[in-house]
Amino acid sequence: MCGIVGLFLKDKKLEPELGKLLADMLATMGERGPDSAGFAIYGSEKPGVAKITLQCPDRSQFDGVAEALGKAVKAKVDVTFNGTHAVFRMEGVNEKEARKFLRERYPQLRIMGMGERIEIYKEVGYPTEVAKQFALRNMSGTHAIGHTRMATESAVTTMGAHPFSTGSDQCLVHNGSLSNHNNLRRELRREGMVFETENDTEVAAAYLTSQMDKGLGLGEALEQSLNDLDGFYTFVVGTRDGFGVVRDPVACKPAVLAETDSYVAFGTEYRALAGLPGIEKAKVWEPEPATVYFWER
Repeated sequence: MCGIVGLFLKDKKLEPELGKLLADMLATMGERGPDSAGFAIYGSEKPGVAKITLQCPDRSQFDGVAEALGKAVKAKVDVTFNGTHAVFRMEGVNEKEARKFLRERYPQLRIMGMGERIEIYKEVGYPTEVAKQFALRNMSGTHAIGHTRMATESAVTTMGAHPFSTGSDQCLVHNGSLSNHNNLRRELRREGMVFETENDTEVAAAYLTSQMDKGLGLGEALEQSLNDLDGFYTFVVGTRDGFGVVRDPVACKPAVLAETDSYVAFGTEYRALAGLPGIEKAKVWEPEPATVYFWER
């Protein structure tokens, strides 16, 4: 019953409008996921500068973190705050090393995502309130993915909200459920993957990260997922420069794609797309079952 929205811009003129457009799309999916919501924004980058988005409801818990992290990774660390989240920026840093240090030294801080371009914000609450809390409308970028969650098998928590990110500049949102996630989680843990939750969507994200770490592109990893993931699902996935969609072979979860010369958009329902500029001239279609759709900058 969850709601997914996504927007991949082709026209640079629309980049300042990305947050506003996504916020409006997210609002239409509110009743499909009133428990919690989240979004990933792929914004500006400075080559060689990594960003880590962290979450903690008590901002005082961030005191001293930038200094300690800087010493650990031997880099200058800058930090900006947005609601319950903070974005730490560091130059010339091994992201895995930084992630490991933060997990071990500051377990009370939750890692939302990491990469040169991605920032992830998610919280418990109605989607419009979550978007307002983080001033989504003021954000810009090249592409973004959003999710509204109706929890069915796990608790309503910030960490249970989507998107999930397990690799650099990667994220995934999901409508559905996986039946083999426990076995996959065990296999991925043996490969060294660390999990923050028991959510099946995090397993799907980690699976794709594992496949891409082995040299597959996003499109290839999504193709492989059709062989290895069991269940009912629609995935929308983001990478540093890419945007992908795939549905399981039965495709019982609703999904709509639209494409114009200016953008590619995804919505669980068409009403999520109805307010986009030029939608009346867009090619609109329902993604086919067991078919990978992928766009890259």
